[in-house]
Amino acid sequence: MHLRPTLLLLAAPAGAAFAQAPRALTADDYARAERFLAQRVTPLVSGVVSQPTWLPDGRLTYRVRAANAAAPGLVLVDPRTGAKVDCAADAARCAGATPPAPAPPARAPRRGAAPETRSPDGRKAAFIRDHNVWVRDVASGAETQLTTDGVKEFGYATDNAGWTHSDRAILTWSPDSKRIATFQHDGRGVRDMHLVSTNVGAPRLESWKYPLPGDSVIFRISRVVLNVEGEPKVVRLKMDPDQHRSTVSDHIACSGGTICDVQWYPDGSKLAFVSSSRDHKRAWVRVADAATGDVRTLFDETSRTQIGDASLDEELWKVMPASNELLWWSQRDGWVHLYLYDLASGRLKNRITAGDGNVASIVRVDEKARQVWFMGQGKDAARDPYFQHLYRIGFDGKGQTLLTPEDAHHTVSMSPDGRHFVDTYSTPATPPTTVLREATGAGRLVATLEKADVSRLAQAGWKAPTPIRMKARDGKTDIYGLMYTPTTLDSTRKYPIINHIYPGPQSGSVGTRAFVPARGDNQAVAELGFVVVEIDGMGTPGRSKAFHDAYYGRMGDNTLPDQVAGMRELAQRYRFIDIDKAGIWGHSGGGFATAAAMFRHPEFFKVGISESGNHDNRNYEDDWGERYQGLLTKQGNTDNYADEANQTHAGKLQGKLFLIHGEMDDNVPPYNTQLVVDALMKAGKDFDLLMLPHARHGYGADGAYVMRRRWDYFVKNLQGNEPPKEYPLGRPAVP
Repeated sequence: MHLRPTLLLLAAPAGAAFAQAPRALTADDYARAERFLAQRVTPLVSGVVSQPTWLPDGRLTYRVRAANAAAPGLVLVDPRTGAKVDCAADAARCAGATPPAPAPPARAPRRGAAPETRSPDGRKAAFIRDHNVWVRDVASGAETQLTTDGVKEFGYATDNAGWTHSDRAILTWSPDSKRIATFQHDGRGVRDMHLVSTNVGAPRLESWKYPLPGDSVIFRISRVVLNVEGEPKVVRLKMDPDQHRSTVSDHIACSGGTICDVQWYPDGSKLAFVSSSRDHKRAWVRVADAATGDVRTLFDETSRTQIGDASLDEELWKVMPASNELLWWSQRDGWVHLYLYDLASGRLKNRITAGDGNVASIVRVDEKARQVWFMGQGKDAARDPYFQHLYRIGFDGKGQTLLTPEDAHHTVSMSPDGRHFVDTYSTPATPPTTVLREATGAGRLVATLEKADVSRLAQAGWKAPTPIRMKARDGKTDIYGLMYTPTTLDSTRKYPIINHIYPGPQSGSVGTRAFVPARGDNQAVAELGFVVVEIDGMGTPGRSKAFHDAYYGRMGDNTLPDQVAGMRELAQRYRFIDIDKAGIWGHSGGGFATAAAMFRHPEFFKVGISESGNHDNRNYEDDWGERYQGLLTKQGNTDNYADEANQTHAGKLQGKLFLIHGEMDDNVPPYNTQLVVDALMKAGKDFDLLMLPHARHGYGADGAYVMRRRWDYFVKNLQGNEPPKEYPLGRPAVP
């Protein structure tokens, strides 16, 4: 009676012999993977153009690094002929052609002072002191106080969006350097966020204003114009305070510390700006008189979901007082298109662009020729919809011309006179080529300037990721991504698949469609014996408005149905994918998506690593949730955010989950992860947790340690293998 069970036990190993036996990975395996990280592979690429600069005399310079060169060299180009001069070999011909060095940071008026913002003429520098705006004369060092009534929680030019905060001043200088557009930032009554340090002795408490969705009081801004010339004067715009919102950011601060959605008239007499409602469903285009503060509203935009988002270019519009017109963008017909308005009446004159595909950015506007050059994407159905190309079109919507014909992703630099442009084009699998073209006519090719050399990269064993196209959850919509496989791929084997996810909604998993020799540690992880994929599902930007809004109001969706559908399709196409061993990981929004994947799709995802996730958007900054989930509304004993929160579904966990968060994260507070921890404990679930005592949102010095722990976790729990013990990733340098 005891023989039968014994025979069964003896027979089990024989059947298992057909599967790959578990093995111990060595330090050499990890060292080989490490060779595919950016710091190792980026120096192996040469011939890539950087810093294209147009000189006052119309000539072009750029920098390019030759193979094995210590630093990039300078090249001078005559755009009329395309003739090049290597400045290292012919310094005489390059005399006077060296582009001006970037302006040095403005001198601090005192030790430990706040950062300064230079005026366009370089003669003045604005900064914050004691909640007020001051200006320093750069030559003499003399300081002038421009505002006097700024106080704590109601200061001028304050840089605080909750999720980010600093002591820089947020302001926009007028082109003539005589005025400053800024605001008085009202944080009175806004709730505080707190973090507590880990150290010997009493912990340090960090506190700052951090509004959350549903709060009755959030940040408000009272717009002002500051006169810098002569007697300082504060001109308050005659309007109610605006909500702390913009169309292109989760902040009101854009690049260089300027104010989002603001443009000066060229003569500094008026200020054009956009006000947004708290829920982002309405935006008003306005013009203010800089001398009197009078404000008039030209028109408004409305949306069922949201107007704009952080994926859009900062300057998709242009005020043109000379012709009394405004170039404006809108998604009113389902795509980002350009429209021409009367600047006096706010009346729509005509639309400029039309059809499928988006205007991604405005490159140049020629008001006299009445033409606009723009980067467009998705306008050719036969090409990758994420590739950007340069087009030219008339203000009347006629004569649209493609100026970059290559089927690739393009980045351009236009000459100030509008006659030529530098174009660097590439794909994720094709290294960049840089050419010089005419911006007029059909975009005639003047010269090929450089072609990237990746021969040393290839000799090191590198291979490009594979572009992939799949069907989304609906079985109809195309979705796109990248797939990374081991350089020693054996198509007869089965490899676990790992999904590296960032679901948006303001960006996607893949990121740029330009050539990059290393995208995070994707290829390095693949070298350890995995297939890694990045997929931009429905709900990510760059496509139609409907595509982007696919899961508006349902943040817990996180594109996951598309990720699962896409991965299953890939497993049918590539037999070396072991779809029964699916893992997932992501950071920030990707951390939110990873835990959601483990809870909402437990039958599919077996292992997940969730880093710094905003697991409950009621515990993340107000602008994020209220833009994509909508305003928080009560629904009986609950609200419209509760079912989207990860801790609500934590009891469904079946696989292995590793939660990681920095305890000093002042972007996504660590309490987001602790909510999930608490729910998992109450549900009696096993999980792994790593809290980083000193780390902010980006991990900093702890980044290499977290990466190594991530590799270990997938090797052990998804492969079933044993990682090398405490491999010193990043130190010392691998051979």
